[in-house]
Amino acid sequence: MNKVILMGRLCADPEFRQTQSGVSSCRIRIAVNRPFANKQTGEREADFINVTCWRQTAEFVNRYFRKGNMIAVEGSLRNNDWTDQNGVKHYTMDVQADNVHFCESRNSGQNNNTGYAPNNGGYQAAYQQPSYAQPAAAAAPAPQQAAPQPSVQLGDLGDFEEILSDGEVPF
Repeated sequence: MNKVILMGRLCADPEFRQTQSGVSSCRIRIAVNRPFANKQTGEREADFINVTCWRQTAEFVNRYFRKGNMIAVEGSLRNNDWTDQNGVKHYTMDVQADNVHFCESRNSGQNNNTGYAPNNGGYQAAYQQPSYAQPAAAAAPAPQQAAPQPSVQLGDLGDFEEILSDGEVPF
């Protein structure tokens, strides 16, 4: 079985290309944090992994992801080799993506629209919200004063009971 699941941040904007036959291709490089810190420096290290996406997945990545965005990739590991002009053989291990997923909400970074915003020592994605124009005939004049929003209140939680059983789950 050859299955790879990675979650990390894009190191650069996606490199989108099309083959001569019109098939979309996209290469990305993601930084995946290691789960432990370096004993000598005390800093967390990361691995930088090349990922190749094809067809609709490539178009999706190119359209919605930018440098610094958190991404999850599902795919398989591929061994590539080639010989350069000097006759030296090179080997690489890349991930061929089958699926990619967002790992942050669109609203997680409203500070700016650059796609990468510092947030108390960490980083969060900042996305531009798309604006959809309405036809002039469908647009209604805005009311002068907005109606007050009712406040949300929790009801009586006494209707719920705590279950302390270790019994089997009913599904």
